[in-house]
Amino acid sequence: MLRSFIIGAAVACVPAFGFAQATLTSETSGPGSSPHYVDTTLAAVLDAAGVATMQITEGATLTNSVQAVAEGRLDMTPAPLILPFLLSKGIGPYSGVGPEKGAELAENLRVIFFHAGSHQTFSYYNSKPVKDIRKLDGLRIWNGPPRGAALTSGRAMIQLLSGLKDGEGYEGVQTQWNDMTPTVTGGGVDAWTVPNGLPSGREIQHAAAGAVTMYDIPSDLYNSELGQQIVAAPGHAPFSLPVDEYRAAYAGNDITIVTDDDTFDSYSTAFGQVVSKNMDDELVYNIVSTFLKSKDRFFSGSPMGPYLGLTFGDVDGKSQGACGAVQVKMHPSAVRAYEDAGYTVADCLKS
Repeated sequence: MLRSFIIGAAVACVPAFGFAQATLTSETSGPGSSPHYVDTTLAAVLDAAGVATMQITEGATLTNSVQAVAEGRLDMTPAPLILPFLLSKGIGPYSGVGPEKGAELAENLRVIFFHAGSHQTFSYYNSKPVKDIRKLDGLRIWNGPPRGAALTSGRAMIQLLSGLKDGEGYEGVQTQWNDMTPTVTGGGVDAWTVPNGLPSGREIQHAAAGAVTMYDIPSDLYNSELGQQIVAAPGHAPFSLPVDEYRAAYAGNDITIVTDDDTFDSYSTAFGQVVSKNMDDELVYNIVSTFLKSKDRFFSGSPMGPYLGLTFGDVDGKSQGACGAVQVKMHPSAVRAYEDAGYTVADCLKS
């Protein structure tokens, strides 16, 4: 079920710069996810600075949210960058929109900052172990919401691990984000693959119901031709972290991390925080300026904060999953805020 709430509507103390100047609507994924953390933290810092009040709907399917921003029905959403790419071509979840209308809608989107807060993992309960993650025939595997970027990434993970396609060798199970954890903890699937932050609130919830084992992508598969195609696919970026640091992030939880070397290797989902190209210039400037001044809040507000890949610095485009197959532009006032703060923005991101 979608749940809406307003941050800043009932603040006990008046913000330092007066009451919020604007009310913005936003949609995000479910609690425990990195986009949810980014949005709720952004809402808190914008309210505290007197910039804006954000009315957030959580548990949304971001495929729909991106289209809503493009159509002017929503002010802001975190967007897996594959979605503007698919929308611009009118394919995949936007096939009903069509290429011409899709290109028109995609042109309405502008990024105000980037992050890569999630990376793909594969997990199962120790009480019902998967004997070989390369042999997933006949299993029921949760691999994403009913449609969208996360489902595409989840299906890619299973295909890379086992060579199987959804419905051809294994049964892919999809639910809305808020129903994922009840589906997993209720025994509705044999395993699950999901884009996770570090540490993942979802995986910690799952582990509260029983011991969990989590895998990265084995080195030979990661370095294979298919593996590198998936890592470089639109909306993806490489992810690698020393496994000791990765395990430390889950210390105290009943989660076993399995890798075949000393790093946890996978692919990230590249995100851009998107708004309409027509959003007020000064509002965008104030939002991004406040964001850039709030690094400590984003890093300290959650254990996953330091691993979110947020762009508190120069933006070269390629490191953010843009300026390649995915062609997106930043809002001119976001660029101005970055440059006024002393950072550089790649020309390929400028309108």
